Amino acid sequence: MKLYLHRIYVNIIPIFILFLEILTGCTSPESRPPDLALVPSDTFLVYRRQSLIGEETYTIEQLGDSMVVNSIQGENERGRISGTIAQLIMSKDFEPIFYENFRLANDDTTNVLKVEYLDNSIKVSELFMDTVSVQGTGYFPLHSAVPAGIEMMLYKYYFQQGKPDKIPTLPRGEVSITFKKKDTLMLNGEEVILDRYTVTGINWGNRTIWLDQKNNLIAVVYANTQFRELIRKGYEEGLPLFIAGNVEEQMEKLDEYTKAVPAQFSEITAFVGGDIVTGLKDETERKMTMLVENGVISKIGKKEDVEIPEGANIIDVTGKTLIPGLWDMHAHSNQVQWAPAYLAGGITTFRDCGNEREFAIAFRDAIAKNKAMGPDVLLGGMTDGEGITGNGIIRARSHEEAIEVVEMYHNLGYNQIKIYNGVKKEIVKILTDEAHKRGMTVTGHVPVDVGNAKMAIELGMDQLNHRALILSILFPDESIVYLGRSFISERRVTDKQIEDAIKVLLEHGTVLDPTIALDVVRSIPLNANVETIDPDAYRIAPELFEGKRFQKGVKPNFYGKAQLEIRKSMEILGKFQKAGVPIVAGTDNAIPVFSLYTEIETYHLLGNFSKLEALQAATIVSARSMGLGDVTGSLEVGKEADIAILDKNPLEDIVNIRTVSAVVTNGRYYVCDSLWPLADFLIK
Repeated sequence: MKLYLHRIYVNIIPIFILFLEILTGCTSPESRPPDLALVPSDTFLVYRRQSLIGEETYTIEQLGDSMVVNSIQGENERGRISGTIAQLIMSKDFEPIFYENFRLANDDTTNVLKVEYLDNSIKVSELFMDTVSVQGTGYFPLHSAVPAGIEMMLYKYYFQQGKPDKIPTLPRGEVSITFKKKDTLMLNGEEVILDRYTVTGINWGNRTIWLDQKNNLIAVVYANTQFRELIRKGYEEGLPLFIAGNVEEQMEKLDEYTKAVPAQFSEITAFVGGDIVTGLKDETERKMTMLVENGVISKIGKKEDVEIPEGANIIDVTGKTLIPGLWDMHAHSNQVQWAPAYLAGGITTFRDCGNEREFAIAFRDAIAKNKAMGPDVLLGGMTDGEGITGNGIIRARSHEEAIEVVEMYHNLGYNQIKIYNGVKKEIVKILTDEAHKRGMTVTGHVPVDVGNAKMAIELGMDQLNHRALILSILFPDESIVYLGRSFISERRVTDKQIEDAIKVLLEHGTVLDPTIALDVVRSIPLNANVETIDPDAYRIAPELFEGKRFQKGVKPNFYGKAQLEIRKSMEILGKFQKAGVPIVAGTDNAIPVFSLYTEIETYHLLGNFSKLEALQAATIVSARSMGLGDVTGSLEVGKEADIAILDKNPLEDIVNIRTVSAVVTNGRYYVCDSLWPLADFLIK
């Protein structure tokens, strides 16, 4: 693949070398004049969750009074081969003149952008959007997956412009760059001084970058819902330092959020006059009062029957509906912006199904131990097998490694082990046995070598992720490799198959995490945006538009089949649920926050779940599946005060789940409209 991309690159891009000698210096960036000299060509290594997945090579040529920056990037991300070609033309003073970026993989259509700087306007062409013209100057072309070779020119531009507070960008937004501190990297036994900055406005939330003493970009760490690390070749030894530095900056940002919007918390809080849906019965208790003492529900009763203690903090919730705080059982919370976003959406607990350990532990502990803003965090520790298609750096490839992985996650306080696609059949058994010995449960995918959901369950997996992998249990003699993703719409499923599957699931107490919202989002019409199925999608942070709001969708000749696949799958899952199989609601980050509503709505609308049952999938059923049903998940005396306060009752119409206006997590009360802006989401 690399050779193929290189040939394309050579054919498209003539390479001329510009090299300017530059002097080193270790004074602070505030006190020294900006050094705008350029390294004419180099390579950045591309990591996903610390696992090397590709390379990006850039070159700079000087043509008259212009500089031409060309970048080519190739990746093998879990077996998904893709590439990007980008070109930026700038004046000798680093003013943008032209930018174009496009993808080489047929199935990857996000981040396709062209920006042309004309005499009196700037023409912006972006996938899924109408071409627009923008008046004015001073805009830098930028998108969330900007190549490192182009990003480094943003920082040269920043210094050339005198380090402005904000840099307006196209097609939307603005960038802010803040110097944080100096870091010392030991490189080949010698100390190298790097300047650490945080940058907002490229990806969702902050990215952390490092520049050398000549202001050359050395490393970038960012999330945008999944971790990426880009490191200049030769600086690979610095990966642990870059990971730690980003975690430090993330926790500082979470502390800012916590101080900016402090929770209301009193020893005694009275929620007065609201309707209550306990989450246990299909009825609404009207005009109630709930007392919360030190974060625990102490009394629930009719408004006129409950005596409010003197000095209690009284919150009038007349006309509102109180429900248990929601759970997202399939999260990948790689950045602290999830904290205010989740709380604003009424989500008070989430299970992270795969993250970088350094960040996940820090995030969990900041909330649990330091009372930082955020939902309760439960952790599933990702592990995969050997090979380049693996996910992350934690691998279980042998008996010894399997034991070490489980012991490591157990010692770090993880709740579960998550098994991914490449784990061998015999290793799955070791992982499940070792996890069970330590009181942990096991969730995850059906690995290719295991072949089928029935076998995964028999090997000891307690929970299964994703609709297609789950429903392979209907065809126990066939492998997921050969079933494909649309096997439900392509085949007849008999009552006997469903009954046999239910028997296995109930016998083993298997919990199912279908993430059907992911299928719903991916099955929109070709080139549509997701407002066609999610009315709140326009509210997500602008940096998330690419890849989240804008989806490839399916071609017209496959659209009907995709919809049939979802409908038939949900009918079967609904039969599982009616038989007593626990089904939990998770999103896999399809559309951050809002896809949890889509998940719940789809259970009711297509799965024949009652409104209460759909709500329970994201509350008490999820809590019980994690062994916490006695602690939270419903509104009962003695349980943690995890509450979503809605303007309308979801037992009357399931879409009312979207009307969250306030949230309580462990007794700490927030108004949602104060939280959305922290996450850079629009208030409804």
